Amino acid sequence: MLMRYSGVLTKMPTELAHPIQYYLVFDDGFLNVNQVLNKKMHFHLEGYQCLNCGKKKNIFRQGFCYDCFYSSPEVGDWIMKPELSTAHLGIADRDLEYESKVQLQPHIVYLATSSEIKVGVTRKTQVPTRWIDQGAEQAIALVEVPNRYLAGITEVALKNHFSDKTNWRKMLTNEVIHPDLTAEREKVKDLLPDEVKPYLNDAPAQLYQLEYPVLSYPTKVNSLNLAKTPDFSATLIGIKGQYLIFDDGTVFNVRGSEGYVVQIEL
Repeated sequence: MLMRYSGVLTKMPTELAHPIQYYLVFDDGFLNVNQVLNKKMHFHLEGYQCLNCGKKKNIFRQGFCYDCFYSSPEVGDWIMKPELSTAHLGIADRDLEYESKVQLQPHIVYLATSSEIKVGVTRKTQVPTRWIDQGAEQAIALVEVPNRYLAGITEVALKNHFSDKTNWRKMLTNEVIHPDLTAEREKVKDLLPDEVKPYLNDAPAQLYQLEYPVLSYPTKVNSLNLAKTPDFSATLIGIKGQYLIFDDGTVFNVRGSEGYVVQIEL
């Protein structure tokens, strides 16, 4: 029996399990994506809807239309560059109330392996979701700090030693190194900024091992852009990070397509 799901694409919610469980959520229902592995999926692009204002406008970046991207506090520069956070000083970027709520809470600086070792920052409430979303196979916390600014300057200090980005092609073809992250964590303690060292905890940190629902990995990948290919059909063979992996080597970044209005047939 043909099944249809339709609505606005948003980042896939996940559940920590073995393997991780993925969901596509729409206004009229949800799909456990794990359950359609090895089945054909058809995507049809019907239009766009800004995640912020709700208007049917072209998506500029991160699910937002052009106007909202340059006005909403949810996509300020401090999101991608935590070191630019200023709420701890009482200084607003776009909206101090919103920025204080997000920036002035515990943040984790971590090491993860989704391709090479990378250093990153996430709110404590986003552990382990953040690592799942980037397709990390292992992750470990380095230090917990009370605000986003301190996490940001720690990340900047460690960028000279580790990447701060995921190589998505290597992640999706499973070209992943598996270092001893516990040992790497010990090595970086002396590299932390002086402002951050008081927050260092010498107790052993939990090493997260993450397993993804992938039947087989492609040797080469090509990214699907629904704006250029509004109709696409292939068999789903895996889910990793926020990507769907298909049997023809096509990969689809669901998070990168937020705000796209689609119909999915199974």
